[in-house]
Amino acid sequence: MFRCVMKLLCFFAMISVFSGSHGESCIAQKLHLDKIKLPPGFTIGVYAEKVPGARSLTLGLGGIVFVGTRDEGKVYALLAGPDPTRAGEVITVAKGLHSPNGVAVRDNALYVSEINRILRFDDIDSRLRNFPQPVVINDSFPSEETHGWKFIAFGPDGKLYVPVGAPCNICNPEDKRFASIMRMNPDGSQLEIFAHGIRNTVGFDWHPVTKELWFTDNGRDWMGDNVPPDELNSAPEKGLHFGFPYCHGGTIPDPEFGRARSCKEFVAPRLLLGPHVAALGMRFYTGNSFPQEYRDQIFIAEHGSWNRSKKIGYRITLARGQGKDLKYEVFAEGWLQGQTEWGRPVDVLVMPDGALLVSDDSAGVVYRIQYRTP
Repeated sequence: MFRCVMKLLCFFAMISVFSGSHGESCIAQKLHLDKIKLPPGFTIGVYAEKVPGARSLTLGLGGIVFVGTRDEGKVYALLAGPDPTRAGEVITVAKGLHSPNGVAVRDNALYVSEINRILRFDDIDSRLRNFPQPVVINDSFPSEETHGWKFIAFGPDGKLYVPVGAPCNICNPEDKRFASIMRMNPDGSQLEIFAHGIRNTVGFDWHPVTKELWFTDNGRDWMGDNVPPDELNSAPEKGLHFGFPYCHGGTIPDPEFGRARSCKEFVAPRLLLGPHVAALGMRFYTGNSFPQEYRDQIFIAEHGSWNRSKKIGYRITLARGQGKDLKYEVFAEGWLQGQTEWGRPVDVLVMPDGALLVSDDSAGVVYRIQYRTP
């Protein structure tokens, strides 16, 4: 009888706006949040549901969180509510776009990346329910779909950084824009290549102290289950080359292109990540609510392998340490149960209250991880 009552409660919670502990418990039950393992003192809950394809996250004015998508062609806004642990409302602010994966906010304008162009929506905080028509600030990016979706962010130099992934699993394209991170002024002018030899980065951030760019990079496929690793890299200056397509993981020559150039010619990764984990979004933790040992450390969203014989990833990992002494460890896991996944983390975002948001494009939700003294 009790189970029947709970099923009915969950049913009504899913088809209506349901508030309170029963609604939260039903959502958690549906998403298997009880399976997520975290360090002592940390808890995870649902910040926003009904966010299909939730991918890149960025913070706007008034605690608004903008969420990009890939296949859905939409951009969402998660509005702050009276309860800081839950979004007050989820609204669609733009639709019909071409893989609008990346979102960034500057001067009350929302920047959105499509495959071959960057859009700007002005005066967003006052026009959420009547979103403005976009201004195209640059439409000169390649139109290839493979690795064409883009994470974007503004750097400490005020420029917008835009990656262009390799249009292949492994190749050496003549167009040097491919396999790079580019940058430009907020108005789209002075577009230039900042870093080369990057197969596909879908997440980067700048060190809070040194202002150095750090980024994840996805290794190539079809070299086996255990090679090459995904990478965590840093680029302290313009013009560095990180090895693609000649070298992987700093020491592994590519079977097809590796004879042309030595791995010693390129910048080595700062940290080797798991093979095929699909490391995407990453952020330095700059909040104050987590224990001090997490300050300025890197949280990484691992989307999970798609063609490995034994799945790996589907978790949040941590790059902990300073300088050359970095350690790679699991922070949150449980989205993969055996060889069945029920969620796929994409991006992470530090909120003003110190909580960590995590997007999940498979479950269509945004989670919130918080810390309370055990």
